[in-house]
Amino acid sequence: MTPVIESEEHKALRAAVAALGKRYGRDYMTRTIAEGNPLTELWSEAGKLGYLGVNLPEEHGGGGGGITELSIVLEELGAAGSPLLMLIVSPAICGTVIARFGTEEQKRTWLPGLADGTRTMAFGITEPDAGSNSHRITTTARRDGADWLLTGRKVFVSGVDQADATLIVGRTGDARTGTLKPCLFIVPRNAEGFSRRSIDMELTAAEKQFELVLDDVRLPAEALVGDEDAGLLQLFAGLNPERIMTAAFAIGMGRHALAKAIEYARERTVWKAPIGAHQAIAHPLAQAHIDLELARLMMQKAAHLYDAGDDVGAGEAANMAKYAAGEACVKAVDQAVHTLGGNGLTREFGLASLITASRVARIAPVSREMILNYVSHQTLGLPKSY
Repeated sequence: MTPVIESEEHKALRAAVAALGKRYGRDYMTRTIAEGNPLTELWSEAGKLGYLGVNLPEEHGGGGGGITELSIVLEELGAAGSPLLMLIVSPAICGTVIARFGTEEQKRTWLPGLADGTRTMAFGITEPDAGSNSHRITTTARRDGADWLLTGRKVFVSGVDQADATLIVGRTGDARTGTLKPCLFIVPRNAEGFSRRSIDMELTAAEKQFELVLDDVRLPAEALVGDEDAGLLQLFAGLNPERIMTAAFAIGMGRHALAKAIEYARERTVWKAPIGAHQAIAHPLAQAHIDLELARLMMQKAAHLYDAGDDVGAGEAANMAKYAAGEACVKAVDQAVHTLGGNGLTREFGLASLITASRVARIAPVSREMILNYVSHQTLGLPKSY
């Protein structure tokens, strides 16, 4: 059964992380971004407190929990105005994949550092001509004796400049044959032939985006994570947590914006009454709250299914959660800005930057249209148009 009421342990975790987030808050996030620096202080403290690795195995320095617990961490940091995007990538995607499919040596090498935040890992799947369509990925890996040679390009890879390595999705078959054999490789940041270029983004975030070029990057046999022939099983072991965590990211952001709007609507007085007393203001905020709560329920369902080992059920729920949270976040941010009027566009209230940021959950890691395709084909059994 999927619980709909949080346990006392989860409530305690939520409260503790909320307290940490409050100590940093939106001002810390805004100041750090303006300075062009990573969120080192918050990341380090969250790691020391055990929050970054709450989903990773205890025997490798983690908390022994799952994506359920990690999503609570990200949501509460986001609600405080200081979300950590790399939580989605480093412990959720990379840590999960290595914990499930990595060799004992890979686990010993990477998991303790990913758990306490002293090491980070980026994730590269998106390509210029393929997007996230794993069927069209052209990054290829070919054997050269005992080694692998990896060649290809990736785009919109977060945090590569700070990561110790990048988990790269490649294929062991010729891309022209259409044979689908996705494989995962750990590529160290200083590997020869591995280069990066920063992408100039309008989005203001502490985590920069990069284009990667892999030019015959030579990797030892032990760089391969899991079974060469496991295909989509291993890939989606990382992509389902990515969708769940993106939902947490969006819900936290939406909650933060909504809280700002509610505070303003209670205090801002026009025509002898706070503007929140008027239904034209109150009802849209109430609707935004309902939508965020509904999205959270689906996110919790997806997380519990994933942690229970139901990858198929989690796949459907994770896509729905990501869709619902992305829509709820955009609407909450839009209504929050609208509630504040001109003040919603000032730096003082810090909402205007969320207009752009909130779109991320609609676009990444997979667009809402592709999720609708997934649900129409996989859930409803409707024919494909492609």
